[in-house]
Amino acid sequence: MRIAIGSDDIGLPLKNVLSAYLSELGIEFVDFGATTTDPIDYPDVAKVVAREVRDGRFERGLLVCGTGLGMAITANKVRGIRAATVHDAYSAERARKSNDAQIITMGSRVIGPESAKTVLKAWLDSEFQGGNSARKVAKIEELERVEL
Repeated sequence: MRIAIGSDDIGLPLKNVLSAYLSELGIEFVDFGATTTDPIDYPDVAKVVAREVRDGRFERGLLVCGTGLGMAITANKVRGIRAATVHDAYSAERARKSNDAQIITMGSRVIGPESAKTVLKAWLDSEFQGGNSARKVAKIEELERVEL
């Protein structure tokens, strides 16, 4: 599995923790976000990561800002992307299993490093389950085609 990751300057410390954790797990990733504390706007990072995932260069994406919300809103503007803000393991698992979320977002001002690792692992270990969820995801995709 290859993961595109990124953060703004506010999410940088948590992104660094999570990237080290990905390395421990042996998961390949490329960082498209902040590397210093110099200000960087989250939409600029989310747009790049979402497009990388949409275009198939990465299977999944991880984005971190202050709350995770701005990253999710921005990533979801990219056609074909389903991004979910998650701060607990159950939501992370369901985002993947039920909603086929290719991207998760987290807030460095919302979740601590150890909890964030647990959440990330739950999402990484989950796969889309299909079934009734496939019908619902298809409806999301249809809405996207009609509305955009």
